[in-house]
Amino acid sequence: MAAAGGGEVYPTLWGFSPALDLQTQCLQNTFEHLSACDDIPELNILLVGCGDGRHLLKTICQARRWPQRRLNFFIIESDLELVARQILFLTLALENPEQMGLQEKCEMFLELFGNSMVRSKTAAYLQDRCERFIKFVTDPEYQQRTLPLLNMTSIKFKEMDVLENIFKFWQTAEAKLFPIERYWDVKNRQLLGKRYDSRRGAYDWDLNMKLHDRGAAVIGAAEYNRWREKGVAFMTREGTYDVPNKTLASHMAVTHRFGKVQARGYWGDIITGPFIAYGIETEEKSLLKISNGVYTKTAQDLSQHNITSMFHELMTGQKYSDEEKLAEECNVAGPSTVREEDESKEKMAENVEDEKHGDATNYFHVDNVVIHLLPLSWVSDLHHKSKFLNLFNVVSFSCSMVHHLTADYKLITARKATLIIELTKFMVDLHGDKVKSYISIIRKVAEESGFVTTEDIDWKRDYIARFERLDDCDKDQKAA
Repeated sequence: MAAAGGGEVYPTLWGFSPALDLQTQCLQNTFEHLSACDDIPELNILLVGCGDGRHLLKTICQARRWPQRRLNFFIIESDLELVARQILFLTLALENPEQMGLQEKCEMFLELFGNSMVRSKTAAYLQDRCERFIKFVTDPEYQQRTLPLLNMTSIKFKEMDVLENIFKFWQTAEAKLFPIERYWDVKNRQLLGKRYDSRRGAYDWDLNMKLHDRGAAVIGAAEYNRWREKGVAFMTREGTYDVPNKTLASHMAVTHRFGKVQARGYWGDIITGPFIAYGIETEEKSLLKISNGVYTKTAQDLSQHNITSMFHELMTGQKYSDEEKLAEECNVAGPSTVREEDESKEKMAENVEDEKHGDATNYFHVDNVVIHLLPLSWVSDLHHKSKFLNLFNVVSFSCSMVHHLTADYKLITARKATLIIELTKFMVDLHGDKVKSYISIIRKVAEESGFVTTEDIDWKRDYIARFERLDDCDKDQKAA
């Protein structure tokens, strides 16, 4: 994926489509061909380049809405920084309620997810957790004891070393090591060129004529302009956002007088923004009210509600209710919290004692979920490994990684598997004609890889396209 004006390929720090519950997107034929283990159906899901873990989190959080299934996720990313961020977001989501309240968890998540600058409290949390992440990659037994749903055994030793260095960089308190305000301004100047002095007009054009026109009208002008100018998307609480968010740092090969060198900087998106993942759709329709042609709520409001709802459902198995919303808004404890106050205090004391002995127990346990992190190079090599043949029931590709989709992927998918490809609808730097032509491109790529579309794809309406694995018997019937 090229950034407009620069030609460079940047990491997918946040996706260009809303978070999906992948069981909702799974075709019915796919469910009918699941294998089973201990009489529990297994849904094997491969995520290629999704970047921010949004599909993973939403699918896990809403798993109890569905019949019992064992969810096996396999994740391949383009950059190890993205793998590190997914570990961060997963562990933040799984922080026990006794350790961190729902509102605080949501606020920290959104800051680390989409802000160039965070509060000192959030930075302190990140630095503290990095100690644990470093132990994850250096002590496999500790990692399995602490977070058993995460399987890192396939990651290569060299990649483990890189992950360790990433976490050590995050842990460093020195702000000068990542001057993202300067990086952001330089990227902005390069992108806008002569338009930099009238950049507010450029921001308004991108927002109103592109994002709003393509279905993201809930994004407000004030929040979008603030993000385009400084990279701060979510200000959910009054405070000072003055500490660089080091999780947005990544490396890229740049031209130097001595040749190509790896440079650390901010190489991510500065045009679309992190609002698409959680901030343009919601099950709570009251947040989508329009008054005088304008949404009464913003993308930040929707993001905050959606993340809070997801994390609440993950912990309780129940949808976020009106009673709980009121309790949060009034900043008072809900009935269940009051009822379990003494028990929570006892658990917190136990967790502190366990930490002293090296046995961290402050991650919420999730049944029937295993997350496998795979090496970056396996994106083109999975079909060479027998354990993956005819395995995956769902395969999801981001638009930045779809060029890796080949006929070899048919070899690793199960019968009637569902293929999901992210479209470029919300890539602001792409002209409408290219967004439209992308549909034909991915349809051709999918068909050449052994998948056929089961529904019409509308470039103005859809942000993903779904395909079904075409089996040989289906080809014979079609030919007859």
